[in-house]
Amino acid sequence: MSNQEEQPENRLRKELPDEVSASAAEPEQAPAGSGEQQLTGRQRLVKGLWPLRVTRAQLIVALLLFGLGFGLAVQVASNSDSDSALRGARQEDLVRILDELDSRTQRLEDEKQGLEKQRSELQSSSDQAAEARKQTAEKEKQLGILAGTVAAQGPGITMTIEDTKGTVKADMLLDAIQELRAAGAEAIQVNGVRVVASSYFTDSEKSVSVDGNKINAPYRFQIIGKPQDLEPALNIPGGVVQTLEKEQATVTVERSSKIVVDALRQAKQPDYARSSSQ
Repeated sequence: MSNQEEQPENRLRKELPDEVSASAAEPEQAPAGSGEQQLTGRQRLVKGLWPLRVTRAQLIVALLLFGLGFGLAVQVASNSDSDSALRGARQEDLVRILDELDSRTQRLEDEKQGLEKQRSELQSSSDQAAEARKQTAEKEKQLGILAGTVAAQGPGITMTIEDTKGTVKADMLLDAIQELRAAGAEAIQVNGVRVVASSYFTDSEKSVSVDGNKINAPYRFQIIGKPQDLEPALNIPGGVVQTLEKEQATVTVERSSKIVVDALRQAKQPDYARSSSQ
């Protein structure tokens, strides 16, 4: 009987339960890749994006896009400010501003046509040397007027600023000069002092100095230019006249068909600049 139990078939039946129990005791191995399959879509997205891998080219593109966006934002903001200011202006003020813009455009167009005419005259003239000398002489007179070395006369306006309170400062007069130049002023004189491109205004006690020359109120501006452009430029909303009136100054503007600007400046020899023509 014992010999039968020791036969190979009996041994297998005896050992079978031990093998089954041993295999059941071992933990189940998860198939490869099952961890990734259990991740949600958001977790896989985060895992793919982090940590960031930014190349140099991507960083440069990002900086350029940021700069472009910032510039557009600033431009939109400035345009919005200008639009809001114009939105609050009166109809007559808007018409005046449009007329001034049209006048500036027309001046630039006239200057362009004048230069084209000079070029065509030089090209078509039989004696180009004589024509060149003629144009050079005319140009010299024009530059002399701008430099203040030559007296000038022509249509324009006279602006008088009464300042009994002593509240008008140098920067306000300088703003008036800049506004007049933008409106096409060709020659300016203030209380007998010629104003040129290099002129400067400074406060001097209770008065103002122009290029070191002390001037007192009332300040009398004599300006040569197109009166239809100069006067509106001073009276635009928030412009020269309104600013001075807020300082309790009185401003009077008169048009004239003949303004004489006869204060002269000495031609200054430059210390370093020399002509590049041979």
